[in-house]
Amino acid sequence: MSQIQDIQPAMTTPPRPDLLPDLLVVLAGPRGFCAGVDRAIRVVEEAIRRYGAPVYVRHEIVHNRTVVETLEAQGAVFVEELDEVPADAHVVFSAHGVPKSVPAEAQRRNLSYFDATCPLVSKVHREAERHYAGGGPITRHILMIGHEGHPEVVGTMGQLPPGSVTLVQDTAGAETVMPANPERLAFITQTTLSVDDTAEIVATLRRRFPAIEGPKHEDICYATTNRQAAVKAIAPQCDLVVVIGSPNSSNSQRLREVAERAGATRAILLPRADQLDWAVLEGVRTLGITAGASAPETLVQELIGRLGQHYTLRIEERQVTQEDVVFKLPAPLC
Repeated sequence: MSQIQDIQPAMTTPPRPDLLPDLLVVLAGPRGFCAGVDRAIRVVEEAIRRYGAPVYVRHEIVHNRTVVETLEAQGAVFVEELDEVPADAHVVFSAHGVPKSVPAEAQRRNLSYFDATCPLVSKVHREAERHYAGGGPITRHILMIGHEGHPEVVGTMGQLPPGSVTLVQDTAGAETVMPANPERLAFITQTTLSVDDTAEIVATLRRRFPAIEGPKHEDICYATTNRQAAVKAIAPQCDLVVVIGSPNSSNSQRLREVAERAGATRAILLPRADQLDWAVLEGVRTLGITAGASAPETLVQELIGRLGQHYTLRIEERQVTQEDVVFKLPAPLC
């Protein structure tokens, strides 16, 4: 496990004076780091351990500033593009995946690179290639369900030649997309989408294009599915649900949306505890807490610690399933 995940303060609350108001805190489980995020962080940490600092990382390794800052303190240098990486350096590609042009450019420049792409994202890449079939007689045009500009979408669409993939962002897009050959279609999805929203989009595509082919297995990853199920389990009883996660984290944003749709009176996204506006807790008696798949458990514990300074806490955890998925490091770092 990565060093970031391992640091977990005890979930205890020091005794508070009787005058403090009571607050029931309901923790959603699973929450926080998934196997792909943990692996990506370990790739950076192991590269630094083996080769020394600096190790360059193209884009945020995962969408969380606390993770990025922690790795920076260990010797990681984050860049936007490979032209910022000096010759003979070691570089890591983020968990979201990259277009094929990126490793090709790294090879051209003789950079030593490590691909931290989540294996479940890589699975989607292979599905896209399988459907496209390299331009052979069974070539299909690909409809990708996802959010424009998200690194995972950019990386997945970049696995195939330009024009081979059309992005579909919502049900309206699914109703209006006009592929050249409706009989030769396939769809893939971003791994961090809303399960319910994606099901509606897929249903629309299947209604309009009965011959469309889908993935052999669900593209939305197990961690996204489990975290959304956990939020659905706690939301109806919560006056407020706090989702620990960064604004640019797709899976965290989806958790906030799912919480509100599932019955929470209100749901907010909170990057870290010291950014909490205490006014949002006015009238709150039951508070739900979860964390996106790129948010370390330490941030949850920091929030609980701060809440304990203002409330007498009663903490419950609702675990909808157990996760035991672990991904190996890429071959050069094993």
